[in-house]
Amino acid sequence: MTGSSTAERLRDAGERVTRQRLLVADALGSITRQVTAQELYDVLRRREPRIGRATVFRTLESLVAAGAARRLERDGHVYGYVACRPEHHHHLACDRCGRVEEIDEGYIAPVAARLSADMGFEIDDARLDFYGRCARCAASP
Repeated sequence: MTGSSTAERLRDAGERVTRQRLLVADALGSITRQVTAQELYDVLRRREPRIGRATVFRTLESLVAAGAARRLERDGHVYGYVACRPEHHHHLACDRCGRVEEIDEGYIAPVAARLSADMGFEIDDARLDFYGRCARCAASP
């Protein structure tokens, strides 16, 4: 996730763009697995000792509101966060290693079209996250 596209997405969502928010977004974008807010804070503290815990937590929520990040459920009523590209997409989230892969809307569009036709339901938005094991984790005992 680049700083300028993140800044534009924050602005478009009515969120403030600050240096600290861009630092949080860049750190989240550099991690290929879902991380909790606390885990991201711990990573950022090593690079930026003056960043506040509340800043990281609030920024993650701002990034979610702007569509630049997604909140995924984890065991124990904890959320994991992952950076997201601007195009509409869905996720495959590995319960074992935490890896998250984006999947294209093309996988979901036929299901949405069938639901709409069969149920007469007008779908405005869909967000699907699939939880299980990635190919690497499924192959290992």
